[in-house]
Amino acid sequence: MSTQNTTHTLLRAEGFSCPSCVNKIEKRVGKMQGVDNVKVHFASSRIEVDHDETQSSVDDLVEAVAKAGYTARPSAF
Repeated sequence: MSTQNTTHTLLRAEGFSCPSCVNKIEKRVGKMQGVDNVKVHFASSRIEVDHDETQSSVDDLVEAVAKAGYTARPSAF
C-alpha cells in the first residue's frame, strides 16, 4: 500500500438492492489502477475507497461504479 498518495474517498451510491450488487461494485472498483481497498456498505449505500488519486481520481471511481450499473457521487459522510 502506498501511504504517500493514498486518499480515502467516500461515495454515496444509488440503485443497488441486493448483496450481489456489493460484489459487482467491489470487483469493478477494486480492479482499478491505484485502488488499495474498497468497502461497500450495503445498509447505508456507502462506498469507501482507499486509492492513489494520481492513478484513479474520484471521477474515475464514480465512472467505474456507473459501469457496474449503479449511480454514485462523492459524499462528505
